[in-house]
Amino acid sequence: MGLRDYSMLGPDARRAVETGLAAAEWYHTDISRKEMKELMKRSDDPAIRDTVILFGAMIVLAGLGIALWPSWWSAPFWLAYGVLYGSAMDSRWHECSHGTAFKTRRYNDWLYNVASFCMMRNPHTWRWSHARHHTDTIIVGRDPEIAVMRPPDFIRLIANLFGLVDVWHAIGRMLLNASGRLHPEEASYIPEAEQHRVIRVARIWVAIYAAVIALAVAMGSILPLMVIGLPRLYGAWHHIMTGLLQHGGLADNVIDHRLNSRTVYMNPVSRFIYWNMNYHVEHHMFPMVPYHQLPRLHEKIKHDLPAPNRSIPEALAEMIPALRRQLRNEDYFLKRELPTTARPYREDFHAEALGAAAQ
Repeated sequence: MGLRDYSMLGPDARRAVETGLAAAEWYHTDISRKEMKELMKRSDDPAIRDTVILFGAMIVLAGLGIALWPSWWSAPFWLAYGVLYGSAMDSRWHECSHGTAFKTRRYNDWLYNVASFCMMRNPHTWRWSHARHHTDTIIVGRDPEIAVMRPPDFIRLIANLFGLVDVWHAIGRMLLNASGRLHPEEASYIPEAEQHRVIRVARIWVAIYAAVIALAVAMGSILPLMVIGLPRLYGAWHHIMTGLLQHGGLADNVIDHRLNSRTVYMNPVSRFIYWNMNYHVEHHMFPMVPYHQLPRLHEKIKHDLPAPNRSIPEALAEMIPALRRQLRNEDYFLKRELPTTARPYREDFHAEALGAAAQ
């Protein structure tokens, strides 16, 4: 492909439609209807348990941070609180956007809206954005959620470990929406009937942030912002790290999630923060399987998938050299090898991409 245009309105978007990549039929591992029905069963219990733990921990950590403020002894508590606010809420936003975290819809909607606020992602914009991400995963010009573009911008990626780029753009988009307007790219995938909801939420959020800033000014302290707002910056590193591993260095413009997504075994703490999204090939193949069932799904279909990375450091050690190589050759990607028990990649459809992987 050479130089890529990631705009939803550019030539690569048109090319994806013309070549059949847009809204294509994706590869799925064979699994029986009975097994899939069992895996797709929803339950309130796991998500209620995890949500109580999450918010309980956030209250305790913020309370200790406030009690010890402004001493440096408060720093560890703020750092931990920040990861729960600025990273764990990313996975909660994600899973609740699918409507699968809880069996009860209003619980999903409540957590989705809270997590969207923490992550500064308009819940109506991002619901449609994420639907497109699953329909056209890493299809250039169609997927609005590609985290690592080619060639990779390492300065941007490092800055985003502290939320700097994402938050800057989120503030701009929030203010644009609050003024009663949508960005043209948003308007390309948000139904017209939903667009007024985007504007309403943005105006509510502007009012909340204005109140928090006013309280900080009145107190002569950034303490209110340490609770609401700033954790999106100082707690972002974990969700950026895990988010880059989802697809970074892998194929684009293919219709097999085994080529463009990565599963990584992670420690229990990261799995709690990430809500099992480390099983990412599995999630993309079967997005309606709840997060708490993904380990079971993995066991049932792993015979057809590339071997998972055994840890976060191992996955980073695989991804980073591939990204560096893409600085010199945009078409290069890391091809995940399949086990002998797997059905092969579609060489006819992916021949161009698979050839680039070998370069």
